[in-house]
Amino acid sequence: MGKISVETCEIEGLKIITPSVFGDERGYFMETYNYNDFAEAGITEKFVQDNQSASKKGVLRGLHFQINYPQDKLVRVVNGEVFDVAVDLREGSATFGKWFGVTLSAENKKQFFIPKGFAHGFLVLSDYAEFCYKCTDFYHPGDEGGLPYNDAEIGIAWPIPEGMELTISEKDQNWSSFAMYCSKKNG
Repeated sequence: MGKISVETCEIEGLKIITPSVFGDERGYFMETYNYNDFAEAGITEKFVQDNQSASKKGVLRGLHFQINYPQDKLVRVVNGEVFDVAVDLREGSATFGKWFGVTLSAENKKQFFIPKGFAHGFLVLSDYAEFCYKCTDFYHPGDEGGLPYNDAEIGIAWPIPEGMELTISEKDQNWSSFAMYCSKKNG
């Protein structure tokens, strides 16, 4: 493998990828994606769409998931720093309803692989951040679901510094609870 190192997480399927970075007095070079290296690490999904967003400090996006057209995602930060979170929504999973978070930054160059069946969100920790992600399905308007970022049953420990004011979209403030999500899935 050599060009990337891959850490598995306590939730099966989630992976943190750290690329090899080659730097000198001019700057640095790294491969952000190479199918062969990722396939060797067990990530063989075909990515069909790349997205990028920019946000200011305190912006919290998520927790989002796709209902009928789920996506695997490979996410990274190219400017700034975010705390990135995935919540396991896979039926029958031993870690259903559990979350995992990782700090992604332009400095650490880590990437986070999130397979289908997870809700995803992030909090911007730096003054400004640019967030990039590859997806295995195209965006389908009207197919998005979500959960509240602060749902007590999920219990995400967001690293919100004292004095940070959160900026959350109206849509993200109005998602139904995790308990409601579970009752709809089982109803």
